Amino acid sequence: MRISMISAALVASLVGYGSTIALLLSAALAVGATPTQTASWVLAVSLAKAAGSAGLSLFARVPVVLAWSTPGAALIAATQGVTMAEAVGAFVLAGGLIALTGVVRPLGRAVALIPDGVAAAMLAGVLLPFCLKGAVAAQALPGVLLPMVAVFALVRLRNPAVAVLAALALGLALALGTGLASWPALPVPVPRLEFIPPAFRIEVLIGLGVPLYLVTMASQNLPGFATLRAAGYAPPVQPALMVTGGLSALSGLFGAHTTSMAAITAAICLGDDVHPDRDQRWRVGLVYAGFWVALGLLSPVILPLLAALPAPLMTGLVALALLGPLMGALTGAFVPVETRFAAVMTLAVTGSGVAAFGVGAAFWGLAAGLGMYGLGRAAARLRAAG
Repeated sequence: MRISMISAALVASLVGYGSTIALLLSAALAVGATPTQTASWVLAVSLAKAAGSAGLSLFARVPVVLAWSTPGAALIAATQGVTMAEAVGAFVLAGGLIALTGVVRPLGRAVALIPDGVAAAMLAGVLLPFCLKGAVAAQALPGVLLPMVAVFALVRLRNPAVAVLAALALGLALALGTGLASWPALPVPVPRLEFIPPAFRIEVLIGLGVPLYLVTMASQNLPGFATLRAAGYAPPVQPALMVTGGLSALSGLFGAHTTSMAAITAAICLGDDVHPDRDQRWRVGLVYAGFWVALGLLSPVILPLLAALPAPLMTGLVALALLGPLMGALTGAFVPVETRFAAVMTLAVTGSGVAAFGVGAAFWGLAAGLGMYGLGRAAARLRAAG
């Protein structure tokens, strides 16, 4: 085992955890998770990522790196009127649909029929409100947020992958140094999984479960497979979908949202500097899995500290973490000319946060965009026929 493998896996793990843990906590808060349920959420998703990364890397002899669904966490954080039990039902459904996509080819083809621009616009509509709150947070806590933004901007010039992690480290130091936060009391509780009986409410399954499945597939799994291909590996698509979907459904019963392929953090583990022999590079998946087990077990220490941070700090950190995904989503939404207006419709409806009949805005945004796209296609066919 080379030291370069250990360092790459450590950096990828810390980037994945530190850059989006604040968003996960916002998601847990939105669905009314208790502190023990939130801790179970983090532990379960960490163990799912570890098991999937190690198992798929060992099976396929390919460096498979898994992540929790960052767009999925943003979608959950934007949800209103959903209980934790109902969210668990949506998590189980999303995981089951991902696994089915790996088994039932027509389901995968149906997802592929959704125009890329419309899917990207739905994601952008979910992310945009969080990014807009960043400036408000900076106004409320300028002494902490403005230095964080400055560090984020400077580090991003050199290494975008660790920019959010650097901002988080500075935010922690400033909050602890100024007395805005304090270290959690010791001893800390032993981490444990808490089973949460799912509640299956049709409005939540449609408004949260289905969009969670779609954003995980379109914004995490597909880019993750593309990242492996770009590095010269043949991604194990069907096994990966079945494993991540199955693990998501199982870990969902303990409060965790979907586990998926990684893209940005995966790129950290795929370069020649990790191991000169590409046939041996799969072992980094095993090291990565070990670090995620450790992060999951350390959650009783990390989560109380983050929960003690001022709300504007966490809001600003989430905004910084989502700027990159928002840029990618907006780019993907408006590059295809033929779907631009449908993408605008999707973005506007999703970003509005409107919920009708108990179904969330992401579903209605997708429906509005697909409806507009269908009308445009029908009108084009009529013009061609006339």
